[in-house]
Amino acid sequence: MSKKILIIDDEVNISKLLAIPLKKMDFKIIEADNGLTGLELARTEAPDLIILDIMLPKLDGYKLCRLLKFDERYSNIPIVMLTAKSDEKDERLGLQMGADIYLTKPINLTEFREEIEKLVG
Repeated sequence: MSKKILIIDDEVNISKLLAIPLKKMDFKIIEADNGLTGLELARTEAPDLIILDIMLPKLDGYKLCRLLKFDERYSNIPIVMLTAKSDEKDERLGLQMGADIYLTKPINLTEFREEIEKLVG
């Protein structure tokens, strides 16, 4: 059975772009376009990995990450923050909120695939 990855990004084009190489790596993809839907799907679908944008409607990525990582039922799900926020303070905050990896857009697809494989390969 293939592993599930939840992509939470309000930019549909980004979600579709990320889904292509992940499907080729035999992952099942679940998508959400806002933080609240993403949180609900994370809790109901039990994904093997979450790819999370920071700037999201309804619930931002920092809060969503914290809600999951500080709940023992979901704290073991690896979270990759993928964002346009490239400032060091943003990265520090993302990692403090519990993100396992912090990547910035535009992404390097080779690096992206390698990081995903490290976490759930």
